[in-house]
Amino acid sequence: MERPSWAPQGIDISVPSVSRIYDYYLGGSHNFEVDREAARQAMQFIPAIPKVAQANRAFMRRAIELAVAEGVTQFLDIGSGIPTFGNVHEIAQRADPAARVVYVDHDPVAVAHSQAVLADNAQADVVGADLRRPREILASEAVGRLLDLDRPVALLLVSVLHFVQDADAPHAAVAELRDALAPGSLLTLTHGSYEGMQIPAERAEGTVGVYKNTRNPLIMRSRDEIARFFEGYDMVEPGLVPLPSWRPETDPKEADPSLFGGFVGVGRKA
Repeated sequence: MERPSWAPQGIDISVPSVSRIYDYYLGGSHNFEVDREAARQAMQFIPAIPKVAQANRAFMRRAIELAVAEGVTQFLDIGSGIPTFGNVHEIAQRADPAARVVYVDHDPVAVAHSQAVLADNAQADVVGADLRRPREILASEAVGRLLDLDRPVALLLVSVLHFVQDADAPHAAVAELRDALAPGSLLTLTHGSYEGMQIPAERAEGTVGVYKNTRNPLIMRSRDEIARFFEGYDMVEPGLVPLPSWRPETDPKEADPSLFGGFVGVGRKA
């Protein structure tokens, strides 16, 4: 298997990666054939998965614009993935040129490509770290340099928590991050769920099955389990809702049924 020039040495390009599969859904070019094949298998069950990825990005944009409108101009994006059009720093710095962004991902391809994209941006950086180890993220040089944790921070956990298994204590990790943030900080989160799905269960389960072949299987949680991530936060209207229903720009009734397989929300730390 030929290794592209942009692929960091030492990574196994024979195993599909969640972030590179997502990059493929979004129309990016930093993925390998093993990632594209996994994505195509998942799309056999739910052809609209790229629409779900795009809708997640659109929700993230609306949440970032909300944060800046409230005066929150520091962003910590964990599980940030591979940069594509409409990244956090682009949206935030367009709204406020003083906005600062730290991206975090454990995929070496995501980190290397982010470093290249951010090379000339003094107010944004990337950390190679894992959500399951919050202390390493908080102690990183980039967080110390770019983020003032005594002031509100917008914490973004978009399409990442459903790749953290219960055995890795995701609720505890999110709580540890919350405790490090100042009052007024915002948590923006999206998470897959079987609840509310408007497609047959076997189709959804087929897609979940594809991710069992990655290093980060897809874990679907109930609405109540997802709501627990917001403990210590006051929900911003309209609360924890299906993706098409959070401050929509188009009629949710016209949304693809696949977009209802999960919940999204924004919380404000009391």
